[in-house]
Amino acid sequence: MTQETPALLKDILGPQALQTIGDAGMAASSCFDRAAFLSAASAGLDTLSIMERVRHIADALRAALPGDYVAALDIVRAMAPRLTHGFQAMAVTEYVARYGLDDFDRSMEALADLTRFGSAEFAIRPFLAADMPRALATMMGWTGNEDEHVRRLASEGARPRLPWAARVPALKADPTLAAPILEELKADPSLYVRKSVANHLNDIAKDRPDWLLERLAEWSQDDARTVWIIRHALRTLIKKGDPRALALIGVGHGAAVSVRNFAITPAAVHLGDRIAITANIASASPDNQRLVVDYRIHYARAGGKSAAKVFKLKTFELAAGETASLVISQTIRDFSTRRHHPGRHEVELIVNGQVMATAAFEILPTA
Repeated sequence: MTQETPALLKDILGPQALQTIGDAGMAASSCFDRAAFLSAASAGLDTLSIMERVRHIADALRAALPGDYVAALDIVRAMAPRLTHGFQAMAVTEYVARYGLDDFDRSMEALADLTRFGSAEFAIRPFLAADMPRALATMMGWTGNEDEHVRRLASEGARPRLPWAARVPALKADPTLAAPILEELKADPSLYVRKSVANHLNDIAKDRPDWLLERLAEWSQDDARTVWIIRHALRTLIKKGDPRALALIGVGHGAAVSVRNFAITPAAVHLGDRIAITANIASASPDNQRLVVDYRIHYARAGGKSAAKVFKLKTFELAAGETASLVISQTIRDFSTRRHHPGRHEVELIVNGQVMATAAFEILPTA
């Protein structure tokens, strides 16, 4: 399902995608009104963001499908294999989310089928909000499914802080409600599933860190798959230097090391330039040490304020008496979530949760 990358994310669901969805509907059933779909889906599309387009297309599908939901759902499920991009399939799953709540079990079954073509993680949210125990019970059953996409949906759909997704009040109040699902998936053979479980647990870490640390401390680390999940689930707490999180990955709080030649080059850059961050870390211990090395940039903000962000540098074993040379580069460019301002940017080198050295670089004003 390869496709040329569009200039804007929302263009993934542009006119060509509408044609593809319309063709899929017509191929799936003679009852699908392709003309009605294209007319409704095209109206006002240009002004909508990507997720607004997902919902808009779902509403346009209703104009093209039979009024009987069961018949419409059969057509929707037959359309999915004919789609050419995951976001097209997400628009189809959104139809189930918007119009299938009154046929709960049938709709949940359909989402488990449709998630193979484009994740149904967003479409599952209204079902969780409507009847959390019922939805979670169904999703618990998915943890034993042979398809990794269905197992992943059990975790991803119930994430407390799922990006772009509607918040579910019950999960906001208690982000641990899906913990039994995560227990079932904590040694899943699929990396795709394990990534979701780790992200789900990392969501919980932001609201219930004590609960998370206590739960993960009970997990056996005899399985490398579980160890992988634990390490990635703790990434937010490790970046904060939480001693309990570091201990769970076999790292002490602080290290017997000295840092030499910590530097940022060049010392002054324009937006779009790259910086190199270098350091030499020398052992001061007669024993081998496991080190987690991060760096924190204090981004200059308007009015003399700053905002810090921690980045991973390297996790490694430092032998007794040895010195490790570390280097990493980073492009200074704007993102939708972070804009850069001219001024001095402090950088801290963090080893096992403790600041060991500082340096700085300057972002110059745009000419």
